[in-house]
Amino acid sequence: MIASYTLDFSSVCQLTDEQFYQLCRKNPDVKLERNAQGEIIIMPPTGGETGKLNAKLISRFVVWNEQTQLGEVFDSSTCFKFPNGANRSPDVSWIKQERWNILTPEEKEKFPPIVPDFVLELMSPSDHLSQTQRKMEEYIEQGVKLGWLINRKNRQVEIYRSERDVEIVESPTMLAGEDILSGFVLDLQIVWN
Repeated sequence: MIASYTLDFSSVCQLTDEQFYQLCRKNPDVKLERNAQGEIIIMPPTGGETGKLNAKLISRFVVWNEQTQLGEVFDSSTCFKFPNGANRSPDVSWIKQERWNILTPEEKEKFPPIVPDFVLELMSPSDHLSQTQRKMEEYIEQGVKLGWLINRKNRQVEIYRSERDVEIVESPTMLAGEDILSGFVLDLQIVWN
């Protein structure tokens, strides 16, 4: 199992947003995130099963969004700049159209300085549950309205909502997008089978 690695350069330098952006551009084969403390996190690639499921999941969001035209869907290659200084790349994320439209073309092109309205993280064999839970908590603290953490191994979904306790659901057959993803329902049979 390949794990993620965290590099702390704080005793040497603090990368600016532009320097971090250029670091990512110069190393396109390496998926990088940056936490609020400025540490660089090297993320391992997913395996075949996780990659296949990520593709199936994101396709469901894309089809729903094409029908509703309510916002924009982003894949795990998209890195967002959070108010706390972190740069994060959720597996699936979605932003309301009116919020996305406020950004300048340059902001949209680089690492958008916006917190998604919705995020989804699909646990892969290399993920640590406690670290991913902390990341989900950070998403909510930074302004995400709804987040789903799907844990295939335990057949659980953790639902994160702003100003509410985390809800843990055992082997759900579907998830509804509530008032954030209006009309969206995710059939979880694609995950559990």
